[in-house]
Amino acid sequence: MEENTETKTNIATNIDCSAVNPTSMTAEQAVPTSSQHSESGRLKVFNKVMERSLAKYIDDASFQRFAKTFHPFYKRNPQVMEDIHKQFISDLQRTIQEDICRLVEQGDLQCKLDELDQLERAAENSKEPAWRPSGVPEEDLCDFVMPYYLKQEASLQEELKKIQAENAALSQQVQAAREVIASTELRIAAAVDEWEECVKESRKMTALCPADTFDV
Repeated sequence: MEENTETKTNIATNIDCSAVNPTSMTAEQAVPTSSQHSESGRLKVFNKVMERSLAKYIDDASFQRFAKTFHPFYKRNPQVMEDIHKQFISDLQRTIQEDICRLVEQGDLQCKLDELDQLERAAENSKEPAWRPSGVPEEDLCDFVMPYYLKQEASLQEELKKIQAENAALSQQVQAAREVIASTELRIAAAVDEWEECVKESRKMTALCPADTFDV
């Protein structure tokens, strides 16, 4: 029983993704170590937290609890139960390691932690005071959403100026078209007046010179 407990502790405290399927990303690839890339403080903390979490999780799956849960089988053949427990711990550790490696790979953890370090350095170099909650939720919410609303207002104002400029251009075009139509109407009216005068003159000439006067 003591031998199994020692084996359990070694498994729990030695987090190594070398047991992961070779086709998937290893722990060294997913979370660079100091031998490959310089680890940031946050990455070291993450690795340590994952290591301790796995150790605690494996510790909860102790052989004593395993044997107590399956006591009838343990009583019948303790050695077989011990072998089953070892295999269970090995499979459990490998599965958790695969999930951790997948999380690091899909979440691009190294890049995100580097970005967080850059933001921290930028904040240290900034001369502006950092935002701190005032203790009044209404004011804090206002401080948080007001820049967004101001940005939206500026964007809407810009769009409004564009629309007003387009409307002004269209208004000028409409006014020019109206002036053309008015000028055309004046020319048509003048032509109609001239035609009516011609008709009147023609009628006068017809009245003064009847058609039978020209008969031969």
